[in-house]
Amino acid sequence: MDISAQVLRDRLRGTLLAAAATPMTESGEVDLGVVSRYLAGLVEDGADGLAVLAHTGRGPYLTPDVRAAVIERAVALGVPVIVGIGGSPEQSRGVAGSPEQTGGVAGSPEQTGGFAQAEEQARVAARLGADGVLVFPAEGDRLGGHEAIWQAAGIPMIAFDLYTRPCPPETMRDLLRHPGVAGIKTALLSDAMGCQRAITLARQAGRLAITGEDRMFGPSLLWGAEAALVGLAAASVSVTAAVMAAYRGSDLRAFDAASGRLDRLATATFTEPMEGYVQRMLWLAAAEGRIPESHAHDPYGPSLPEQERAAVARAAGYLAT
Repeated sequence: MDISAQVLRDRLRGTLLAAAATPMTESGEVDLGVVSRYLAGLVEDGADGLAVLAHTGRGPYLTPDVRAAVIERAVALGVPVIVGIGGSPEQSRGVAGSPEQTGGVAGSPEQTGGFAQAEEQARVAARLGADGVLVFPAEGDRLGGHEAIWQAAGIPMIAFDLYTRPCPPETMRDLLRHPGVAGIKTALLSDAMGCQRAITLARQAGRLAITGEDRMFGPSLLWGAEAALVGLAAASVSVTAAVMAAYRGSDLRAFDAASGRLDRLATATFTEPMEGYVQRMLWLAAAEGRIPESHAHDPYGPSLPEQERAAVARAAGYLAT
């Protein structure tokens, strides 16, 4: 394991990383002043670090100049910063591409999915002072893709076991032996056994087991996750932070109460259509005053009925039940 990956692993152990959204207008315009205030607020309210430009942040859709500006503003806050890399817009929606569909061959840029793009994104993240990168899963040679990123940028990597593109166990074992991989984030949504397997393999390999399980958050900590990187912390950060704090303590009732509160919020925000969770978290961020209403839009997700907004607000306690 490379020393830089060891340093990142140890720095992130026990922390909550907010998978930040990218506030934008209905047409997709990003105001960097709004972004700066939003990211600072997440840290002030309990996030130990930030994961920017990942799935929640709609990183695959943003231009290189906007991506760089977001990274700069996150790094300026002085907390650990992980940058999401790779993932074409189609991949971010979970659309797989077989060799027949893409016309590619194994090992070609088409078959390594977003990894070729990810190399340049990793170089930029490293140059701007990010601590690590979260590698969006892609079709093709995952291990080869991670190795190419490592050779291109030399920045520690977090592997990603995502429910739309789960990582086969043998591939996961190989990734967790890579010297540049500091840990793995599991976000399998409802696959408890898969989550447990990823946590076990990570710990056996001496890597950091990171929960991204918004709908299995408390259980994933009990299964051995040692850090968190969750979209649920894109707003109402204190709800997630309270579970982490209670888990570190010895009061079982406090942990149960904090987990129950988080579960109620996750039930309202991480539900079908699942891609709508980004919009729901932006609604919540606006309700909390973190961002203006004009920038509480996700133009890349599904259209949601207005009554869903009321349901999210009720779950967060902003409207009477």
